[in-house]
Amino acid sequence: MPDYKTRRDFLQHSTAAGVALGLAGTASGAAAMKHFICVTCGMQYAATEKEPEGCPICLDERQYVGHGGQRWTTLNEYRKTHKNIFTEEEPDLHSILPQPKAGIGQRAFVVRTKEGNVLFDCVPPLDEATVGAVKQLGGLAAIAVSHPHYFTTMVEWSHAFGKVPVHIHKNDAKWVMRPDDVVKFWDGDSKSLFGGLTLVKTGGHFDGFQVLHWPAGAAGKGVLLSGDQPYVCQDRKWVSFMWSYPNLIPLGPAAIRQVVRSLKPFAFDRLYGAFPDQVVKTDAKAAVERSADRYLKRIGG
Repeated sequence: MPDYKTRRDFLQHSTAAGVALGLAGTASGAAAMKHFICVTCGMQYAATEKEPEGCPICLDERQYVGHGGQRWTTLNEYRKTHKNIFTEEEPDLHSILPQPKAGIGQRAFVVRTKEGNVLFDCVPPLDEATVGAVKQLGGLAAIAVSHPHYFTTMVEWSHAFGKVPVHIHKNDAKWVMRPDDVVKFWDGDSKSLFGGLTLVKTGGHFDGFQVLHWPAGAAGKGVLLSGDQPYVCQDRKWVSFMWSYPNLIPLGPAAIRQVVRSLKPFAFDRLYGAFPDQVVKTDAKAAVERSADRYLKRIGG
């Protein structure tokens, strides 16, 4: 298996590199091209005639190649086998969870504001029923994804809702495996959206890891949508921090302090994690801070 150190290496190795760089609409034989999706992580790739030779996301030490080897699927195949389940988590916040599990198994969130809705994080399956359900909630004005493990089919989601912008921190640009003009890279420590929403770059698990702060959530006490950093523990009064969750590689002291420092300016009483039932229902900001203190003491940092 080739060792792809960068996305550029991966695309240059592909026989369809020109298509992958955005020429799919004009290439001869484009009808035969497919946007393959990695079964293990759910990442969708630029269109190629043949399955990619490997998934750089899964070859990275924070993820893993499926135990049965590298496998690929497509959005059309997902439509035959999966459906997305919507749950109202609280007023103006709905989660979207594929059944059965797709990719890593995370859920996405629709945050509703008077100025438009945001999809935070993404799930691989997308079908007409899902598009219809989101439109009933008011559609989407923007998409933001916490980190590369959840990029999945974010370009498909954008196109389904009028090519709304997909906000990704520039530090994670190299992990975008399906380039498209809808992907908008931002720089700095935070980015204001609309409806009071703010993206916060925490770093840590990935250099450009971002969370979404929703001040109107939790009846005005504030909500943090954290993806998997901070990660909600089984004892949901606590959170944790990891470089790799499946491979159990811890995050170092400096990175943990940076995560906590980046969240200092933001008030939030509730925190939603990436997976079902991962909710710190109250006192969430204090939970993050005391969890970081506990973690640092245990690793001697």
